[in-house]
Amino acid sequence: MTKTQASDDVLTMAERWRREGRGVALATVVETWGSAPRPVGSHLVIDEHDNFLGSVSGGCVEGDVIVEAAAVIKDGKPKLLEFGVADETAWKAGLSCGGTIRVYIEKVE
Repeated sequence: MTKTQASDDVLTMAERWRREGRGVALATVVETWGSAPRPVGSHLVIDEHDNFLGSVSGGCVEGDVIVEAAAVIKDGKPKLLEFGVADETAWKAGLSCGGTIRVYIEKVE
C-alpha cells in the first residue's frame, strides 16, 4: 500500500463514519523536526466510540491524540498538539527517534 492509498483509506473512512452519523475527528501531522516516525501529512481518523484508522506516530503519542480527539469531537474546537522529547525520555513517550511532531486535530463535519 502506498502512502497515497493509506491516506485515501483514512479519509474515506472519515467520510463513511460521518455518513453513518458518528462524531469524527481527523488528526494530521503538520510539522516534524529531527527524526519522526511518520511524515508530514500522515493522518489518524477517530470516531466517537474510539475506533481509529491510520497513524500519526506510535507509542503513547497515538493514545494521547485519541484522547484529545474525543474532546475535539465533543466541543468542535480544533487543537494543535506538540510532542517532543529529550533523549532520556524518548522511549517513555513513544518517540524512540527523539524528534518533535506537531499534530492538528479537527472535527469532521
